[in-house]
Amino acid sequence: MDVNTVSLADKTQNPVIQEMFQMGHEQVVFCHDDATGLKAIIGIHNTTLGPALGGTRMWTYDNELQAINDVLRLSRGMTYKNAVSGLNLGGGKAVIIGDSRTMKNEALMRRFGKFVDSLSGKYITAEDVGMTTQDMEFISNETKHVVGIPKELGGAGDPSPVTAYGVYLGMKAAAKAAYGSDDLGGKKITVQGAGNVGRYLIDHLMKENAQVSIADIFDDKIKLVTDKHSSVNVIDSDKVYENDMDIYAPCALGATVNDESLKKLNCSVIAGAANNQLADEKKHGVAVKESGIIYAPDYVINAGGVINCYSELEGYNRDRAMNKCETIYDTTTRIFELANEQNIPTYEAANKIAEQRIEQIGKIKMTR
Repeated sequence: MDVNTVSLADKTQNPVIQEMFQMGHEQVVFCHDDATGLKAIIGIHNTTLGPALGGTRMWTYDNELQAINDVLRLSRGMTYKNAVSGLNLGGGKAVIIGDSRTMKNEALMRRFGKFVDSLSGKYITAEDVGMTTQDMEFISNETKHVVGIPKELGGAGDPSPVTAYGVYLGMKAAAKAAYGSDDLGGKKITVQGAGNVGRYLIDHLMKENAQVSIADIFDDKIKLVTDKHSSVNVIDSDKVYENDMDIYAPCALGATVNDESLKKLNCSVIAGAANNQLADEKKHGVAVKESGIIYAPDYVINAGGVINCYSELEGYNRDRAMNKCETIYDTTTRIFELANEQNIPTYEAANKIAEQRIEQIGKIKMTR
């Protein structure tokens, strides 16, 4: 793998380098292999608290710049997620460019694993969109710096159930802030995305007798939900934002809270599993606040998966992981309280708490 040194003067002329510097990334690794067709990017944002842990996403991007932007935003989000969750982990993320339904195979995953291994533990990968525990098993053949491998091999398995549980708890905290009670019974909740996390979240919502509507671009994912919950209302993917709802739960890709969707959304709460839900953090974070919508910061309430993975690094114990996940309710509540006290958007309150921990622990490490 070739390493090219970029001077500080170049950063103002290269938009990728400029964005990397502006977002505070430590390292971005571009991975390419002709034999397997692998095209991947690994972003390491910050390792102050520990090695950078974050999942690998496989997606068909429109172009490479879109993939780069995604990995930069996602890896930065992992830094804040791990910090606010009280984990001794930094933030990183990886994306593999391609169709996960047609292009994945053992060779591709193992070649990616070699790239992960070349970073000598600075980055630890895990499952994300388009990836499975089987893929983590393939990757583990080439590196020990991977979590989320199948339970039968000593790993924690699919982190999706724990992620969904954390989102459910964060949603309940948001409902309490909005309605005075965290009871979701009777609440009209639109879940956008019926993938692994979305399906488990729907299970929790149905148990609480919420009125659930779902949308997904894949019919087979919709069927998995409706076969289990016949009373779920299915809506077209392009009609999500106009749907009558109390709570909007984005559980697919990010940037769905944007100029256009905010013109249509009529809800009291946004709380879902997707990463980077605010298309422009500052602009749309303020817009959500001004609209009177309570936004549960995505990286706070979807931290159950990384909490589960962190437990795997320590020697997996499901009870310990679930107990740690339950702190998401209190953390979300604390963020709402800080946002109210300082009259700031909730994303800003969450960032402050995360940045404070990074700064404090950074000072401790400097004295060693």
